[in-house]
Amino acid sequence: MPNFQIDEIDRAILLTLIKDARTPYLEIARQRGISGAAIHQRVAKLEAAGIITGSRLQVKPSAIGLNVCAFVSIIVSDPSKCNEVVSALKGIPEIVECHYVTGDSTMLLKLYCIDNDHLMEVMLNNILKIPHIQGTNTMISLQEAFERQVWVKDFKSTNFSKT
Repeated sequence: MPNFQIDEIDRAILLTLIKDARTPYLEIARQRGISGAAIHQRVAKLEAAGIITGSRLQVKPSAIGLNVCAFVSIIVSDPSKCNEVVSALKGIPEIVECHYVTGDSTMLLKLYCIDNDHLMEVMLNNILKIPHIQGTNTMISLQEAFERQVWVKDFKSTNFSKT
């Protein structure tokens, strides 16, 4: 698969859209001194290369009553059953992220709950009832210090190959 090389303009587009995905292409074009059509074409190429995978609305969990953010590490008893476990985890709406990890655990989950009672209910009635989950370790976030999008490298050129 061919490499895609981003340049200074592509990087500026990414940095702008990371800050605010709703920034109009014409505004980005004015900032860069090029046409809106050129920005549109570059964004399309970044999407085709798999560098931009979409845009989304972000909801502040506490604003809708989800006041507990927890991280749960899980140990799967049989590695060949990981796909089954992941399929079951996808059915639990409180789980917003699931990562395979190194170390003593198999996966790390991030979930949002209304309160600690809700978290305990999700743990006991959902997560711990999934076959092949051997153990868990739960950490409750006291406060999110910061959140940000991925860092976009700021050196002259970067090669990316679509995977």
